[in-house]
This record gives sequence, structure tokens and C-alpha cells, in this order.
Amino acid sequence: MSLWAVRNGLRRLCVRPFSQACPQPDPGADENEAVNPIFENRNPRNLEQMAVGIKDRGWKTTWPHQKFYHRLMFSRSQHHVTAEVFSRCSPVPVLSCSTKEWAVKKELPSTSCVAACQAVGEVLAHRCHQAGITRMVYREIPWTYRSEAVKSFRTAMKEGGIILSEPRQKYR
Repeated sequence: MSLWAVRNGLRRLCVRPFSQACPQPDPGADENEAVNPIFENRNPRNLEQMAVGIKDRGWKTTWPHQKFYHRLMFSRSQHHVTAEVFSRCSPVPVLSCSTKEWAVKKELPSTSCVAACQAVGEVLAHRCHQAGITRMVYREIPWTYRSEAVKSFRTAMKEGGIILSEPRQKYR
């Protein structure tokens, strides 16, 4: 680059014949600092991890309540145990684990015993950590019988590093 180009702030020196047009100079600092109108947040969960994201309140009379980022639902039937994690904005589960899955079923003597509940809790806790979900709301169904199986599921989730409560929402 020549001394003349450096003094005058030109970044590219045009070495073409006069009949051809020179390329346009690089954009200025103002154009580089402009924000793209189409912005995509690559970490959409950062607001909920800071407890700043919006939680839908819903009606007080609805059950289960709607004030959560992630909700854990545990169900136990005569033959199988199922646990699902729901997001606040979708009725479709984000994560799930069940004794209907072959990988879980083949390690258990029975698919509805206390050991099955504990195994489902351990596997779901591992999947939650892989997905980056460490806190969620878990409210037991009030009209069901609380048994040793539910307690073993909760302890397996807690031992797996999952906190079964969410922080209070911080308001701006």
C-alpha cells in the first residue's frame, strides 16, 4: 500500500486502467454498528435462567397453575411409569422418560415398581442436564395417594442435580 493511500485513509488501492470503475470502499463504522432488524436469540432460555423472563399467570382457579418455565408431570399406571417435562408455551412435552422405552424396560424386573420410579427419575434427570434444564416446578396431584414410589422418584431427581422449584420472577 502506498504512503498516499495510508495518509488519505484508503484501504484498497485501485490498480486498474482508467476505463474500469474502482470497487466501492469498505463501509464506515456507522454501517457496521447498525443492528439487524431480524435478530435471532441463540440462547432463548437465558431470560428464564436469570428469572427475568415472563411467566404466564393464568387464572387462580385453574389447575395445574400456569406460572412456570418448565413443569414436571409424573404419572403412574398399573403397568408403566411416565415422567414428562413441559414448557410454558407448548402442550407437547420437551423431555420425557417412561418404562415403555426398551432401554429402561430391559434393566427392570417390573415396569411399575418403586425401582422403576427411581430409574425413570435418574434417566430423566440425566436428560434434563443434557438439555440444560436444571430447575422446574413439580407439584403432585393433590387427590392421589402419596406412596413410596413418588418419594423415590423425587429423591432420584434431586440426587441427579435437578431442583424441583423455580426462582421467583424478578420484575423490572
